[in-house]
Amino acid sequence: YSVSWSPDGRRLASGSYDNTIGIWNATTGELEQTLEGHTGEVSSVSWSPDGRLLASGSLDKTIGIWNAASGQRIQTLKGHTSSVNSLSWSPNGRLLASGSWDDTIGIWNVATGELEKTLKDHTGEVNSVRWSPDGRRLASGSGDHTVRIWNAATGEREQTLKGHAQSVFSVSWSPDGLRLASGSFDNTIGIWNAATGEREQTLKGHAQSVF
Repeated sequence: YSVSWSPDGRRLASGSYDNTIGIWNATTGELEQTLEGHTGEVSSVSWSPDGRLLASGSLDKTIGIWNAASGQRIQTLKGHTSSVNSLSWSPNGRLLASGSWDDTIGIWNVATGELEKTLKDHTGEVNSVRWSPDGRRLASGSGDHTVRIWNAATGEREQTLKGHAQSVFSVSWSPDGLRLASGSFDNTIGIWNAATGEREQTLKGHAQSVF
């Protein structure tokens, strides 16, 4: 379901339908570790900015926080009432955002395991969450056909980006944080101005859904 590079580029983590996480040596291709503990498919994996921790989201409704060196599961974050589809670390590594099939976004304090905020506004499952490069905003893509931009500090919704005809599966910020890309079940990619919410481009060419 998901792959994530370690910040130093030496390892790759993968989340699988077999309920496990693999950690791979990117140079040799060797499987270094298999992390077990989830009771459902692992739909999302994400490395912390400092490379020390790995987060995993699962169809078992939980988030695992793992020591990336030892493979030990440090914490299990519980609060979502349905599958966890997407994870994104804040740039400073203190917070973790999660998107779920329960239509909400969770913001977690990784040190304490506390759910600090629950963002509710989507009327469909949250398929993707991404922190902006400056750490001030969150973007989310949903089954309600929209992209939302949130104030990460207050949890308030700043913008709703409308234009897709079907579910939005993936969102990604440009490195400068000025634009946002979205991939949809409607076979298109949207390019949005993150300040104004204007759809600048619609990229067409795929014959099926963009995940």
